[in-house]
Amino acid sequence: MPDPKALRSLLARYADLRIAAPANDENRRALDDVTYTLCVTTATSTIEDALERADAMLVGGAKATAAAVPPPATGAPAVPAPSHESAQPRDDSGVTLVA
Repeated sequence: MPDPKALRSLLARYADLRIAAPANDENRRALDDVTYTLCVTTATSTIEDALERADAMLVGGAKATAAAVPPPATGAPAVPAPSHESAQPRDDSGVTLVA
């Protein structure tokens, strides 16, 4: 999946160029370039499909990110801390281990 920031940037650039209604060759080339890049990024062959897939990727990515966020902490550790009881201090280290 492409980086959501990059995908949003491409969509914004495409929208800006479409709104500007390319009146010269430079703007037409820029619109062609961003259209091509959106199609490649979304693995589609038409801009209509690319826009639809980009929207789905951004919505799907937001859902996946939301699902990956852990629930708020309740004060108790979710995973118990490893016990250091089995660790034996070395006599020659000069350090006393406290469990």
